[in-house]
Amino acid sequence: MRFSFIKCQGSGNDFPLIDARAIVLSDAQWAMAARALADRAGPVGGDGLLLLVPGRNGAAFGQRMLNPDGSEAETCLNGLRCVARLGFEATGLRAATASLPTSMAEVALADPIAPSVVSVSTFTRAVSTAIGDVGLALPAGEIIDAIVPGLPSARRFTAVAMPNPHLVTFVDAIDEGELVALGDWCEAAPALVPRRCNVSFVTADARGLYVRTYERGVGLTDSCGSAMGASIHAAALTGRIATGSHVLVRNRGGFVRGAARDGGIVITGNATFERDAMIDVDLERGVCTGPIEQVRERRRERDAWTIARG
Repeated sequence: MRFSFIKCQGSGNDFPLIDARAIVLSDAQWAMAARALADRAGPVGGDGLLLLVPGRNGAAFGQRMLNPDGSEAETCLNGLRCVARLGFEATGLRAATASLPTSMAEVALADPIAPSVVSVSTFTRAVSTAIGDVGLALPAGEIIDAIVPGLPSARRFTAVAMPNPHLVTFVDAIDEGELVALGDWCEAAPALVPRRCNVSFVTADARGLYVRTYERGVGLTDSCGSAMGASIHAAALTGRIATGSHVLVRNRGGFVRGAARDGGIVITGNATFERDAMIDVDLERGVCTGPIEQVRERRRERDAWTIARG
């Protein structure tokens, strides 16, 4: 099957993005498309596959995001900015409600966070610290800045559902080896976290937050928008930032600005379109067949983001 797509990125989280509103495929076929298009060893590559889909429950449009392993995430906030931008271009809107698989979000075009950088603001209320929502096999309650019973780590974590599950810990310095080891343990779907979860090590200082994440279904990633949102929420819960105040959140891919307010998380960041292209995908084998056909390069957008992230 031939797909037209936009290679996009939000805070360094890169994806092929497809306008799928008129494409009819089964979930299994979309999973195979994700395996092909998001494969880092393939011709496209990405942190997952983004789909602009029809909205539900009155939403103007919707988002789906499939990980490189074909599994589907409940949310992807860096990706949501890119999907929202495509949705705005398709509908002529500048602000809208967008549907996600298990929640809703408010999205709007925003003032550029840096010169010539197209920016989008998202607001989601689907934030919870209830153990059941996070998916931990523990008695009902919350884990806020506490040791998690059964987790092979003595660090203190805050468990947050965005609504996808996150474990966030604040550290003086980030040990990537420790992060990967713990992420691998969670990725194996042990009894404690049968649905797996995202794990983030976060530093907090006068400049803001710096987040390093092992992403469920992806592995160690340069950027994860829901992890940045979970980190903002955890920082507010633990008194590291003031509720309602905007904070700069950085990662290896770039940066966003966000705040915990009104029972949810607002994040403003880039929605950069790098190029438009087409490629054929074998949906039976989950592989790309043939070379990419480049349709449009968006060098000015890429250059503007390169300057902005420094």
